[in-house]
Amino acid sequence: MSITIRQARPADAQTIYAMIYELAVYEKAPEEVVTTPEEIRETLFGAESKTEALICEVDGTAVGYAVFFTSYSTWLGRNGIYLEDLYISPDARGNGAGKALIKHIAQLAVQRRCGRLEWSVLDWNQPAIDFYLSIGAVAQSEWVRYRLDGDALLKFAEAGK
Repeated sequence: MSITIRQARPADAQTIYAMIYELAVYEKAPEEVVTTPEEIRETLFGAESKTEALICEVDGTAVGYAVFFTSYSTWLGRNGIYLEDLYISPDARGNGAGKALIKHIAQLAVQRRCGRLEWSVLDWNQPAIDFYLSIGAVAQSEWVRYRLDGDALLKFAEAGK
């Protein structure tokens, strides 16, 4: 078995979309996937994109992907990497593909002199939590993530104009 990590290309948009949908099904929210392969090709690989993507292949077949972007820590005074998605297809789990993918991103963070690599995980996703703990990651339980999106984002952005 040969695990390969490579930069994603525009031609991978359909594959990435399919795995995004698989991830959404696993996370019990497939109805929240409103993007399309065309939109992924346009936004992830467009000239204005600040986001990077990797494809994980086992014996030449795509089995996973990661999407990440540069963040910044004011306290550290250094960039970081925020891992938006890390996904390995169920049939490929347990063979080191996920570990290889996140290790590749950790190596990029070190090469780029980043101060941290961060991500979020659903509190019920015990297999992922166990995996992250096994590689030395530490939960940041003192922080609560907030989000503005959809109508709430539009209403707030337009309020008081």
